Amino acid sequence: MAPTTLDPRTALVVIDLQGGIVGAPTQPYSGPEVVARSVGLADAFRAAGLPVVLVRVSFAEDGADAVPGRTEQQRAGGGARPEGWDVIVDELAGHPSDIRITKRNWGAFHGTDLDVQLRRRGVTQIVLTGIATSIGVESTARAAHEHGYHVTLATDAMSDLDAVTHINSIERIFPRLGETGTSAEILELLAKTHMQN
Repeated sequence: MAPTTLDPRTALVVIDLQGGIVGAPTQPYSGPEVVARSVGLADAFRAAGLPVVLVRVSFAEDGADAVPGRTEQQRAGGGARPEGWDVIVDELAGHPSDIRITKRNWGAFHGTDLDVQLRRRGVTQIVLTGIATSIGVESTARAAHEHGYHVTLATDAMSDLDAVTHINSIERIFPRLGETGTSAEILELLAKTHMQN
């Protein structure tokens, strides 16, 4: 279903579109496709005077700030990373008005000032894009829902390492957390509700 409403104070929140993630093999959309659609949304949000939040994940080299706990799969954390691994892609960077958030967890709310930054700007709704759908995007969507934000998910401006997990998030999880739609549908709704003001 297409999204129905964008609140007067809606923010775009872009998850982990950074050097070390955008180049990973993702499905069903490539990293560059996700970046291009996110850039289109970001440009439109900026033109409407709405906040754009660029979230990146980063860890100290020694892993001291990585999430503890035992898991069956090796997790991201400490250790040397390639140069530019945690740098927001050039296509999205370079806008001084954007809010920048560095997270150490899957989701962008826990352990960051994202909620404070949004509330101080009167934001009541977020539109989410990014990589990976079932990890950073879904975790952020869950927390946003729990924090009382209206959540809209740009389903063609996100992708995952696995097509099955992407589809599971899109079809089973996201409809319980908010509304879903393509970036074109969100841009059309943004034009109708915000550009005329």
